[in-house]
Amino acid sequence: MCTSTVAQGAPWNGGRRRTRGSPTGSSSIRGSSTSSPIRDLGIAKKVEDIGFYAGFVGASYMLGRALTSIFWGILADRIGRKPIIVITTLSSLVFNTLFGLSVHYWMAISTRFLLGFLNGSLGTIRAYAVEVCRPEHHAIGLSLVNTSWAIALIIGPAIGGYFAQPTEKFPNLFSTDSLFGRFPYFLPCLFISIICFVVLISCIWLPETLHTHKVHNKEDQHPESLITYLSDSKEFDKQCSTSTKNKGLLTNWPLMSSIILFCITCFDDMAYSEIFSLWAESDKKYGGLSFSSEDVGNVLVVTGASILLYQTFIYPHIAQVLGLINSSRVATILSMVLLFTYPPMAYLSRPWLSIVVNVASVLKSCSVATVVTCSFILQNNSVPQDQRATANGIATTLMSLFKAFAPAGAGIVFSWAQKHQHASIFPGDQMVFFLLDVVVLFELIWTFKPFLDIPKQTSSS
Repeated sequence: MCTSTVAQGAPWNGGRRRTRGSPTGSSSIRGSSTSSPIRDLGIAKKVEDIGFYAGFVGASYMLGRALTSIFWGILADRIGRKPIIVITTLSSLVFNTLFGLSVHYWMAISTRFLLGFLNGSLGTIRAYAVEVCRPEHHAIGLSLVNTSWAIALIIGPAIGGYFAQPTEKFPNLFSTDSLFGRFPYFLPCLFISIICFVVLISCIWLPETLHTHKVHNKEDQHPESLITYLSDSKEFDKQCSTSTKNKGLLTNWPLMSSIILFCITCFDDMAYSEIFSLWAESDKKYGGLSFSSEDVGNVLVVTGASILLYQTFIYPHIAQVLGLINSSRVATILSMVLLFTYPPMAYLSRPWLSIVVNVASVLKSCSVATVVTCSFILQNNSVPQDQRATANGIATTLMSLFKAFAPAGAGIVFSWAQKHQHASIFPGDQMVFFLLDVVVLFELIWTFKPFLDIPKQTSSS
């Protein structure tokens, strides 16, 4: 049945130039670049329309996640963190594999939507990270959550770039008549699914944190240092509970203002990620860089490795010296300056082009990571433990809505920009990055009062 469908469907390689690969692995886990699969599915009639259709594939994942994140958060506050992590990891394994078997545009969108719909791990893991750390270590704990994204940014593009279209790259190992010949993007998705399977097995040893503050028997007493830790965490949660006991989550302004900051930052990051891949791979006559998809993958790998180091070793010290809010403001201003430098990069030649693009990409992503981690800490410090997963679910829902509009909107704007590249005022590529700068400006404004309200326990700690 699958064979006949492939034979009758849109050809994967029809009407396109041969490429060295694509960040398909990255798109299978975070939806940042789907240009090569969309080109091969044959849905786009012109090269300029690829960004339009690719945006909706990325948006479908975020839309699905937006619909269910609050439900997963409430469920995590009722039955515990561990069951939700197990269920959502299993769903990622299944639907990521099915995404690699997509032969039609509607199938790619459907599997991405279901992947997001059944993915409730993000908010749950944020709550988990706060609960296993002392209050003074929340910055490093939540920065490690972002570090996992950095690791994915390294592994995803590498797997996608080197293992997509294996019959072209490794003809001695994979024949065109094999399963991987019929489904050129199945192999990288299979690799990601194997990683999900390893994570699923490791969840056997994952401790539950929702009820760890209760000690019932003397024989179950912990060492003195752990007792002190639990007491500190319990006192911290008591402070949160006291400050929010008469507030609903939606009327808790410290929580909601930090969520809005988080959403604006994620919108900027998602739109930038979508535009960067499309802009870098587009021809220089359209204001792009004429990068191959493998070149883009290499930039993402360098960026991911840099964020990994930044989040682990540098950010905690910056937050300690400057504070959460001031470090976010500095990062936002840096991001605005960087976006103005992107259009002129098209006039550079190699090797300076590659160097400048990598440096700009690293600094831009580290700026985003700084603001996102700040908002994580503010969100989790605004609520007690029994509301923490639900609060993170609300944050994930709103963030997913913003991210659902971001790739679709970015794809439409980028498609328009390529058709207006030779405008006398604000050529297409300049207009794209100018609009991104406007979003970052709103992000900067939101870090000031009365928009952003800082929880009292965050100020005191």
